[in-house]
Amino acid sequence: MSSNPVISAAGRALTPGAIALMLMLCLSWGFNQIAVKLVLPDVPPMLQALVRSLGALPVLLIIGWFRGVRFFERDGTLWPGVIAGMIFGIEFVLIYRGLLLTSASRAAVFLYTAPFFVALGSYVFLGERLRASQWGGLALSFAGVALAIGVPQANVDANVLMGDLLIVAGGALWATTTLIVKATALIKAPAEKGLGYQVAISIPILALAAWISGETITHVPGPLSLALLAYQAFWVVGLTFLLWFALVKTYSASKLSAFTFITPLFGVVAAYFILHDTLTIAFGVAALLVIAGLYLVNRPEAARAEVAPDPNV
Repeated sequence: MSSNPVISAAGRALTPGAIALMLMLCLSWGFNQIAVKLVLPDVPPMLQALVRSLGALPVLLIIGWFRGVRFFERDGTLWPGVIAGMIFGIEFVLIYRGLLLTSASRAAVFLYTAPFFVALGSYVFLGERLRASQWGGLALSFAGVALAIGVPQANVDANVLMGDLLIVAGGALWATTTLIVKATALIKAPAEKGLGYQVAISIPILALAAWISGETITHVPGPLSLALLAYQAFWVVGLTFLLWFALVKTYSASKLSAFTFITPLFGVVAAYFILHDTLTIAFGVAALLVIAGLYLVNRPEAARAEVAPDPNV
């Protein structure tokens, strides 16, 4: 989850092709939690996350090599990159463990508390000002999370709530890596290098987590699981963020980021139809509050030079 400063033409209208590509990216990111859940019967969570990082790293290195990225150049990014990578690794320990306990639809909503943590952290630690609509978005998202976790539901027990909290914690750590990028030399690094730090350093962390958890693969994963592992590693982590940054270089980052509210919506709908997740009225209202809050936090404002936000991987 890397970031790169990109100055874009804020007034440029999105073409139908750009809109279609952005919708495809949101659909890809929203489906990711469903992919993890579908693979769990064949590959346990920590090993699944490890395979994802192991598969994504060569893709990033190859793409960076073709684009002339100097991965080992001394540019002041080493220690911020190491710290971001450690947080990234712990983030996915929490997210993948949480997905073992909670449903994909709930995870798709709770993971997208990350933009709210970014907005709040930018205000507290980086001194950035928030618009009134952004404060309203934060309030809506908080109300949504409180409703989803606090209102008793027949299909939600202590294990599901623990999974929800792990996903929210993972979203908070995702936001932390974003804030580190914004506040350090990583802001000037190529996207491949920033994400490369995080993916590479996550590998030993995830391997240790899998070893501590005693995870093993007891049988050869089926074709569907292998395809979904490849989807997570090569497509979601290795390629979609590059497509995102290509869009940001051409169009307004704020206009593009407003589309991200669709991602958890796609996740909830896909989980309902593919995994047959139970959707209660309380959770439906909570999801709508979080999605509305996400839109308000990322809603475009007046034209200005912009810094590209993070994609969801």
